[in-house]
Amino acid sequence: MQELIDKAEGLLLHTYNRYPVVFDHGDGVYLYDTDGKKYLDFVAGISVFALGYNNKEFNDALKTQIDKIIHTSNYYYNVPAINAAEKLLRVSEMDRVFFSNSGAEAVEGAIKAARKYAFLKDGKTDHEIIAMEHSFHGRTMGALSVTGNPKYREAFEPGIGNIKFAKMNDLDSVKALVNDKTCAVIFETVQGEGGIYPATEEFIKGVRKLCDEKDILLILDEIQCGMGRTGYMFAWQKYGVKPDIMTVAKALGCGVPIGAFLLTEKVAKASLAAGDHGSTYGGNPLVCAAADKVLELFEQNHIIENVREVGAYLYDKLEKTAAENSGILAHRGVGLIQGLEFKEPVAPIINAALKHGLVLINAGSNIIRFVPPLVIGKPEVDEMINILLECLEETQVR
Repeated sequence: MQELIDKAEGLLLHTYNRYPVVFDHGDGVYLYDTDGKKYLDFVAGISVFALGYNNKEFNDALKTQIDKIIHTSNYYYNVPAINAAEKLLRVSEMDRVFFSNSGAEAVEGAIKAARKYAFLKDGKTDHEIIAMEHSFHGRTMGALSVTGNPKYREAFEPGIGNIKFAKMNDLDSVKALVNDKTCAVIFETVQGEGGIYPATEEFIKGVRKLCDEKDILLILDEIQCGMGRTGYMFAWQKYGVKPDIMTVAKALGCGVPIGAFLLTEKVAKASLAAGDHGSTYGGNPLVCAAADKVLELFEQNHIIENVREVGAYLYDKLEKTAAENSGILAHRGVGLIQGLEFKEPVAPIINAALKHGLVLINAGSNIIRFVPPLVIGKPEVDEMINILLECLEETQVR
């Protein structure tokens, strides 16, 4: 395995500080490295592999589609895209969908749709978007521009411009930035990278009301927190606050690169038109066959119900862990997207966990993020907690 790591270091652009492991295959909620070591996975490819590894029905759907047709371009229709769109719109309660290759591209499309909507109203091109501090929306220039962490943006400024940042869960800070140029407000319904901060009911309903009053579009980023992870198919459904535009990706393809932005009919009719947006690979038969099967299996295997049951169990276990360890400042989250905030950086804990066969990930320097496959069970939660406690002892976090 070390030989493979050394080879990779000489070939790949160093944009990641990777952990010293080469994963070879997976089964259920476990990963195996090239030396055969077994790991309990509480990362799921960063909230991606919702169905767990080596799901036969999912694998067979991809194999079948590969033998039929993989790609034709968007100049033509394809059956998997139609089927996936129908299922996705049904569970999301939205009206139109554009399939992209990633979450970042979905955010790019959402931004374009919002600005075109505003342009068609007044013919101006100086519209502003309000995003949130500590947010994360992706690495492409548009998505980066609305990402509320200066360290990600600094070397790549000025970005797309006309972006302002409010404070998550502070409605007054949003109101203070609204003016006649404001065309959209964008935020993650549950901030992931920024530290696992769910939107409060007061905040999300308040922003929705403000947007309705001013004819401003509400864009909700459900790329990480959507697709069942909070115990609702999409996190906003808990509050009954429907966005005008929504972005989704990650678990939509369970490892196959697909994202999407979805719009209400009102916005779809008054924004992007033929020639305004496109993607060579977006929505091709292979990725849409994956999304179609994922959406089918979510319903068939009662994924949402499992998230609610096991998520509540994980919450109790992490609450107890936080209460008994003075090195832990806070516990936040919902469903199977939760976090522990520590007084010190968590890298030593994550590295110790890896050695003990547990895969964890951070969300900022001092927060451990828990985002396992959505098929995880209570026994695996117990296994994770036992390893975590052992690692806290080893690293002297108590």
